[in-house]
Amino acid sequence: MNGKWVGAGIVISALVFGGVVYYTQMYGYYQPVPASADSAEIRLTSMMDGTPEVIETSNFEGIDADSSPLRFRGCFTTPLSLATATETYTVYEGATPLNGPGWFECYNAAQLGEDLQTGAAVAFLSEHQISPGVDRVVAIYPDGRAFAWHQLNDTSEK
Repeated sequence: MNGKWVGAGIVISALVFGGVVYYTQMYGYYQPVPASADSAEIRLTSMMDGTPEVIETSNFEGIDADSSPLRFRGCFTTPLSLATATETYTVYEGATPLNGPGWFECYNAAQLGEDLQTGAAVAFLSEHQISPGVDRVVAIYPDGRAFAWHQLNDTSEK
């Protein structure tokens, strides 16, 4: 009879621990990024001189976490046309949107990745080394919808 109580205690402890880990990974670390925050100011890197320039945005919705530089996600709209953007700003080769938490509904990494592969959206370098080994990438659609995330760059492997 004692073995059943010990086994039940182990199972219950594992379930509680698993629930706490799940909650902290999906909800606990993330914080909303106010549209007025510096991290909500979206920049694209100029092809001419390589400096990031602020672009006009509206309807910004974002999340971030202090636990990792890769947890930033943002959704917004921009009046910047895709034609102007591709002529003015650095296109980001190898853009791979990272999954965000399921509750952050405006951001869908799978759809965004597919659209980047098919050319329905174009990715641009927002800021190189926004954090050591990490770039901010912005994808823009022809209709003005845009999404931002952080992605490891080639210096992260060194």
